[in-house]
Amino acid sequence: MKRLLLLAALGVAAWFAYSEIAGEGDTSAAGERVVIPKGASMRAAAESLAVHDVIGAPRLFRWYTSAAGRERTIKPGTYQFPFGAGYAYVLDALVTGRGIMRTLVIPEGFDLRDIAPVLAKALSVSEDSVRVAATDTTWRRKLNVPAQSLEGYLFPATYAFAEGTTAREAVNAMLERFESVWKPEWDVRVKAMAISRHDAMTMASIVEKEARKPEERALISAVYWNRLKKGMLLQADPTVQYALPQHVDRVFFKDLEVESKYNTYKYVGLPPGPIASPGAASIAAALAPADVPYLFFVARADGGHEFRTTFAEHQQAIAEIKAAARKTRVPARATPRP
Repeated sequence: MKRLLLLAALGVAAWFAYSEIAGEGDTSAAGERVVIPKGASMRAAAESLAVHDVIGAPRLFRWYTSAAGRERTIKPGTYQFPFGAGYAYVLDALVTGRGIMRTLVIPEGFDLRDIAPVLAKALSVSEDSVRVAATDTTWRRKLNVPAQSLEGYLFPATYAFAEGTTAREAVNAMLERFESVWKPEWDVRVKAMAISRHDAMTMASIVEKEARKPEERALISAVYWNRLKKGMLLQADPTVQYALPQHVDRVFFKDLEVESKYNTYKYVGLPPGPIASPGAASIAAALAPADVPYLFFVARADGGHEFRTTFAEHQQAIAEIKAAARKTRVPARATPRP
């Protein structure tokens, strides 16, 4: 009887070991993400794999890697292992780096001209494929975007994409992130302000590009909404920068002549759509402008702004900042103009 029990136990152990090593055979389904730090030992990696249920027996896995003679060739990174992966698949991934997630950061204020090369490089795809994905008609209908692209809706964040992710899949993930970030109370504000979400995102993108200090976002939003209410030109330099064929750090008088609906020095009202991807703070500021009468602001050397209500006050603020700038040889920029 004991012999039979021993044989049965050995059989179960052998079956378990075989199933662990062989896996389920289907590696098409996405599974757990596991971070293997730089310098991690195979023991540490095995324990982490076990915690995330990628493997069931850390010691058996270490024995397997030792028997294969590959226990010291592990590559660090963030991996995504499919459910049911066997030891051979897992070990090969750790040794070759196959399955390492491509991590990238899309900063707040990036536009498609900035995003396309970042995504293209991370995913090993063409920039054109990113730009095409950002014009998806299904998403434009879903988000009620009247513009020709989804500029502004590719939410700025840190992303991790698996090997083989396409441009369309990556763009979809960024749009899904936007949907998840958008708050129900923002819909209430949109309705109360009698604007569209597209209007809100357009204003948010301008605020994002103008604000250098977080506490000024609501003030900048107020200036531009106040100007719109009075039928004044927005005269926002970032919209001109967006309209130009190539990015410029500073807007000169000659740039103000560019023919584009995005040129808010020529056309009254909001531009056709966002000029960049705003973060949640700028979206919130666009929907909750400060209760102030300001119509003008001018940038200080420290990145902050002086806000004024009348043009005469604005001119005085410009003169004072220019005088201070001459002392430190730092040029001043005024936005907007009358």
